[in-house]
Amino acid sequence: MLRWAVLLCTCMTAGTLCAQNYPAKPIRLIVPYPPGAGTDIIARTVGQKLGEVLGQQVVVDNRGGGGGVIGADAAAKSPSDGYTMVLVTSTFAMTPALQKPPYDPVNDFTPLILLAAVPNILVVHPSLPARNIKELIALARAKPGELSYATSGNGTVSHLLTEWLSSLVGGLKLVHVPYKGNAQALTDLLGGHVSLMFSALPSAMPHLTTGRVRAIAITSKTRTAAVPQVPTFIESGVPDFVFSSEFGLLMPAKTPREIVTRLNTEIVKILRLPDVRERLATQGAQPVGNSPEEYGTLMKADIARWVKIVQSAGIRAD
Repeated sequence: MLRWAVLLCTCMTAGTLCAQNYPAKPIRLIVPYPPGAGTDIIARTVGQKLGEVLGQQVVVDNRGGGGGVIGADAAAKSPSDGYTMVLVTSTFAMTPALQKPPYDPVNDFTPLILLAAVPNILVVHPSLPARNIKELIALARAKPGELSYATSGNGTVSHLLTEWLSSLVGGLKLVHVPYKGNAQALTDLLGGHVSLMFSALPSAMPHLTTGRVRAIAITSKTRTAAVPQVPTFIESGVPDFVFSSEFGLLMPAKTPREIVTRLNTEIVKILRLPDVRERLATQGAQPVGNSPEEYGTLMKADIARWVKIVQSAGIRAD
């Protein structure tokens, strides 16, 4: 018994010393998407500041492919020594509902922090005679199978959001038109080839300003300063429809608690810096900065929610 107590004490002491000397080398931040995307900009903004605070470089490692699965898998299989982080989006929570990833999204990771959230907005072509959710629902029910909605592909955020909304308001018979990316989908909406779509707010903003699309409602809990005239779905009579595209950081499972706590504390401070908030705002992102426990709880709830939605709608990924 004494032997095990000594061994446990030794391990705890070693872990404490490791945390005190941390970091002793550069930290790798995996971004499971190509360079230049919004995820990349957020990662580099936070990573640069974190490196300055820690006195060690935070190296961004872009590992695109598989809808984020390849990069997440690389992080899951990395040592739990505090020198690997991965930036994930809402797609991370949706993936288990659509396919079986090569990792366990809960047990193979340690939640670190939710960095930021970007609201989505439902927009329609100006020719559509609907200016709010009530009118859009009435129109869709009056013309079943005639209204089409664009998405960036099967199983993507825009696809799942539309199916979720449809289920909440009683099942709308809309025609799904999947594209290979958000840009193509938005282009066809502008051309009037499809009726409506969900888009991340930053992508839709330039076209809202020119009037080439009309905003119906936004998915955030409260109205956003970028488009204060656009009501939320809560205001529009769909109280359970709240969603934002999330950008968070995870670490491999069993990463020392002391390291996770320190990183979380430093990143929360970074997210409060005016220049960081301004940089995130250019991506339409609202800083969050919650605790590891809060982020973990949110992640589990998101995974469960999307499983339910995908099964109910019979959605299949490409």
